[in-house]
Amino acid sequence: MISYQSKPYNELGLDELYDILVLRQEVFVVEQDCPYLDADGKDQASYHVSGRDASGKLLSYARIVPKGISYENYISIGRVIVAEVARGTGEGIRLMEAAMEVCRAFAPEDKIKISAQSHLQKFYGSLGFVTVGEEYLEDGIPHVGMVCA
Repeated sequence: MISYQSKPYNELGLDELYDILVLRQEVFVVEQDCPYLDADGKDQASYHVSGRDASGKLLSYARIVPKGISYENYISIGRVIVAEVARGTGEGIRLMEAAMEVCRAFAPEDKIKISAQSHLQKFYGSLGFVTVGEEYLEDGIPHVGMVCA
């Protein structure tokens, strides 16, 4: 059983932040072989959704970025990660549902926009996201913009 917490940056403990940064680097930098600057200056303004198992191990994570930071007119969900050991269990859907719930709690009238890796369009589409615009490269990986009301 995974439980979710959502915290603003200034309420994250040092160990929580460390766990988040380790998971983000393990997946986005090492596993995807994509060197990029993860510390993009958006974490401090964001809410951080963490999914942990009963022992406290971080298994999933997403970052909620307020409207006007990543996108002028949209709240955003990014840095969506499921640890390798939790993939194929439905954890990605549960994490995104938790993240979308946080978005709706803080900005119920705002649409949510994401920058999705292109191969995940069907996954995000199953959650109500619709592709907007053309495919583009982000850190050398094909992405598309997607919006959910």
